[in-house]
Amino acid sequence: MLCAGLALALCALQLVPAALAGPQPPLLVERSGARRLSKVGGFAWENCGDKTDPVVLQSLSVAPDPISIPGSLRVSAAVKSGKTMGSPLKAALVVEKALGDLWIQLPCIDQLGSCTYNDVCSILDELIPPGTPCPEPLLTYGIPCHCPFKAGSYSLPASDFDVPDVELPSWMTNGNYRVRVVVSNGGEELSCVKLAFSLHSH
Repeated sequence: MLCAGLALALCALQLVPAALAGPQPPLLVERSGARRLSKVGGFAWENCGDKTDPVVLQSLSVAPDPISIPGSLRVSAAVKSGKTMGSPLKAALVVEKALGDLWIQLPCIDQLGSCTYNDVCSILDELIPPGTPCPEPLLTYGIPCHCPFKAGSYSLPASDFDVPDVELPSWMTNGNYRVRVVVSNGGEELSCVKLAFSLHSH
């Protein structure tokens, strides 16, 4: 469950690791050359669902702030689920960038941006083939990485991760971003999390 909740929350941070997806098609709005992500800062989060949502992110800590890239990152998190989450799990992301006092919604381009993922379970199966052990530190702390995710409480104590060099798509310019992630199953909202952060590249 934490894997799903965290994966979805951090999939929101697709702008950090998922920008690893490789070079993106240039948009007409900007044709700058490749830029590398150097820092991610100002990280904040909050639950945005109503009090009936069965899955709640209880804590999420990311350090240091700002995060230097490449570099190391320490993450701790806790999720409480009052319901088993099974396939198909749908995750809908809305990614916005600050433009002065306005927030502009970014489109979905090559699975980055304001995208909807209709079957998160199958995505997890592609990333971690069924039958193979969950990656560390999930394995050590008994956190599942495949559907269904049983109801219960899951926590990831402070754990260190190496963040590799990241190349940003041309449309991801420096600035402040916010992301809203809604996880649902069969039309029922299970969880909603908002993230905020700033990107700096060179």
